[in-house]
Amino acid sequence: MHRMRAAFLRPAARIASIDSLATLEFAAMIHRICLFAGAVALALVGAFAQEHAPATGYTDTPFLPGGKWRVHDDTRPRPAVVTPGTFPTDMHRSTAPSDAVVLFDGTDLSQWVGWQGPFGMEFYPSYSKGKAVEPTWKVENGYMQVDTRANLLSKQKFGDIQLHVEWAAPEAVAGASQGRGNSGIGIMGTYEIQVLDSFNNKTYADGQAASLYGEYPPLVNASREPGKWQTYDIVFEAPRFTDGKLVKPAFATVFHNGVLVQNRQELLGPTAHRVRSEYVPHEAEGPILLQMHGNPVRYRSVWVRRLNLDDKP
Repeated sequence: MHRMRAAFLRPAARIASIDSLATLEFAAMIHRICLFAGAVALALVGAFAQEHAPATGYTDTPFLPGGKWRVHDDTRPRPAVVTPGTFPTDMHRSTAPSDAVVLFDGTDLSQWVGWQGPFGMEFYPSYSKGKAVEPTWKVENGYMQVDTRANLLSKQKFGDIQLHVEWAAPEAVAGASQGRGNSGIGIMGTYEIQVLDSFNNKTYADGQAASLYGEYPPLVNASREPGKWQTYDIVFEAPRFTDGKLVKPAFATVFHNGVLVQNRQELLGPTAHRVRSEYVPHEAEGPILLQMHGNPVRYRSVWVRRLNLDDKP
């Protein structure tokens, strides 16, 4: 009896096993179908998104003057990404943008040499008469201070630049006119942006703070009180010479404490005192000079960005 019941149950078990196998195969088939459908759906969504994505530019718009690029041209090179620095305060110097050459960050004079030699109009004609020495300016508390033994000359040379300089005249007022808080920033060693305590200090207009020395006064006097940190932000376009002849003069744009004081002003030539100078052919790049003029002026956070103004994207 038991053998008959077992024999009767064995076909039923086989049927159940077959049903289970069919169920698994069916589930696997459904899974494959779902995967295929999902892939198709993703492809359709991607194609739809690509077809309806916001335009990054165009290839069928009119050409701009010159014929190189179209309006909103999608093939026009995008600008390089630069991480900006921070702005200065009375207590803290600025930090430089990511593509800047830092000439002074408050710690040392490793980017400078001392310079016992000509400045301004005489820099290039008499360059061989100058002497580079160890820099002697005092560095402490995040700034460097002028001493009377030598100018400072950057080891690196530059052409077209954006230059940021923070400086402070002595807090204790001593002297008057050009004898009060006097220094200077000589771009390429020869084109001077005047540094001077011009807060309630009368002097000749083309020799006060932020003047293009001996040529153009600033548009306004944006000077702060003695002892306060001040900023110059300068865009300098170097002169161009071909076969010993001037083909493009130098230009300078200057912001003094955030105020525009020189608006792409053409320089008449190198810096000079009491005379009119003429351009002298020189190299395409030159050093930055910080002038020693007998007053304990302080500097901090000096940085330079090289500009390629001849190649506009």
